[in-house]
Amino acid sequence: MPRHYDDSQQQSTSAKTRRQQEDQRRMAFRRAIETRFEDRRLSLEYDDYLQAGASFWQSVSASEGARQSA
Repeated sequence: MPRHYDDSQQQSTSAKTRRQQEDQRRMAFRRAIETRFEDRRLSLEYDDYLQAGASFWQSVSASEGARQSA
């Protein structure tokens, strides 16, 4: 005897699929935001490191210059 499926089962399946797709998009967006923030944080940290290194070498060259002129 053939089974008769009503439309509610098909609708619940399509609703579930749609929710899964929305969740996937939402998670991809969230990962993109987290990646952006992490990249920005690392960039700022790296810039601080470069500035500290430049400042150190400027002070070293300034002290050598003062030593040579003395």
